[in-house]
Amino acid sequence: MNIAILGAGGLGKAAARIIEHKTEMKLVAVADATGFVYSRDGLSAGEIARVKTGGSVAELPEGKDSDDAIGEVIKLGTAVDGVFLALPNLPNNFIPGIVTRFLESGFEGCFVDALKRTRAMELVFELDSNFQAARSVYLTGCGATPGLLTAAAALAAQSFVTIEKVDIWWGVGIERWDDYKATIREDIAHLPGHTVESAKALSDSQVDELLDATDGKLELHEMEHADDVMLERAGVIDRHAVHVGGVMDTRSAVKPVSTTMTLTGITFEGKRSQHKFILGDETSMAANVCGPALGYLKRAAWLRNRGVYGVFGSAEMMPMVVR
Repeated sequence: MNIAILGAGGLGKAAARIIEHKTEMKLVAVADATGFVYSRDGLSAGEIARVKTGGSVAELPEGKDSDDAIGEVIKLGTAVDGVFLALPNLPNNFIPGIVTRFLESGFEGCFVDALKRTRAMELVFELDSNFQAARSVYLTGCGATPGLLTAAAALAAQSFVTIEKVDIWWGVGIERWDDYKATIREDIAHLPGHTVESAKALSDSQVDELLDATDGKLELHEMEHADDVMLERAGVIDRHAVHVGGVMDTRSAVKPVSTTMTLTGITFEGKRSQHKFILGDETSMAANVCGPALGYLKRAAWLRNRGVYGVFGSAEMMPMVVR
């Protein structure tokens, strides 16, 4: 698969590095806010990694400035098989608007994202008929959570006849917050007194002040996280019984807490029990987001090659709950 990455921040750079380890994928294009780079022979992850924070892939030897870098990727047409949207989800309609542009251009292919907010994902699901008409496949919520942990919950549900609740508690550690500016702002939007709009409007210095006041840590509870709508769509549990929270440390690569999915249910024998899925503390956010996203991108291609089109959540690609 020839892959294009939209976004050259922390996740975009990590995805480029992972693709270099894959024999079934080749990175051919990267677009960011002000630039675009394309090579039919493949791009070097090392070159992408050298783009400094606040810089652009336009600075690379084959790069060019563009005030519509996404439009440049759209023009590539059949030169691109799959698109990973490693973009900020601010505001909620940002990514749905971008993929609509692809469809309206006549682009046919596969898409994957790492969307986190429930409302944004609902907007993507509303495009299902558009993707079917365009003979394209979009898998949404394919990062760590939603994504890896959501899929684990769908699998864990098979042991029970009644699912009572799903609790997700994540831990993320990064050394420099400005390597993941968009991700940090998305998390700030979950804090009391903040919204998607107010978080997007924060200047870098205001984010610095907020993080200084919390020693670089953000602790979040009862987040508007799209694991809920995905597990509801997959028939696992009502969205109101899904609880997501976690701790982000923006000054250390060490996770402040282990990332855990806990599903509580009752077996056919009437016994209440829990399944837990715990991510290794040594795995980074980038590894746990980009690795699954690329795996789901391959699944999207698998579906499309078999004539299955539309929009699906990552939890729908697991064993289905039999009611």
